[in-house]
Amino acid sequence: MKKSLGQNFLIDRNVAEREVGYANITKDDVVLEVGPGKGILTKLLADKAKEVITIEIDEKIVRNLTGKLSDNVKLIHNDVLKLDFETLPKFNKIVSNLPFQISSPITFKFLEYNFDLAILIYQKEFAYRMVANYGTKEYSRLSVNVYYKAKCEILEIIPKTCFKPQPKVDSCTVKMIRRKVPPFIQYNEDFFFHITKNLFNHRRKKIKNILKELYKLNRNNIPYLDKRVEDLTPEQIGNLCNILYKILF
Repeated sequence: MKKSLGQNFLIDRNVAEREVGYANITKDDVVLEVGPGKGILTKLLADKAKEVITIEIDEKIVRNLTGKLSDNVKLIHNDVLKLDFETLPKFNKIVSNLPFQISSPITFKFLEYNFDLAILIYQKEFAYRMVANYGTKEYSRLSVNVYYKAKCEILEIIPKTCFKPQPKVDSCTVKMIRRKVPPFIQYNEDFFFHITKNLFNHRRKKIKNILKELYKLNRNNIPYLDKRVEDLTPEQIGNLCNILYKILF
């Protein structure tokens, strides 16, 4: 176990069984798991799925699991953040107790892939940010981007005692269903994500000041100028991005 990798192994089999149950795994499913740890979740998934692809960066964990998993488990020693998902067998579900330190980048990477359902364990604070509504302190770039790409809900809170080594905070099981169609239309999705990131990087400033500083825009015909981004719904942020895209391009 390497602390630098954010590894907190799930040791409660009941939690793992519920996680698999939420995913409704069948023999038609190919499941991606990130961070198998001691293999508790991996083995439960393998009993129900057609195939399990489990990715682990820690060489020691890979050695410990090699030869101990079912034939329908593909164990890959790699950094999931550097791995091209298109090189893997096509998976339709994701079930993982994620390494906490990569929660943000791996979530954004998941959202770029066309999966059907993900059941994921995150630290509680991160999970609350994923589902936060506008006007709350938890509302963030993560909230907006997850909302745009997926339907997301918290299924349960998991006590920190269910992990070893024990983390400082509790965790949550989160369900994400990838949207087939976004909840609002964007002229350019990359531009939308770029603007959203910049707005939340300056969340305490009024939007007019951010646009003036970053994009040299000083117009009165742009909506929400006297608002802060944390007071805008995802739809309003999307509307603002479309207007800015037309102005800038």
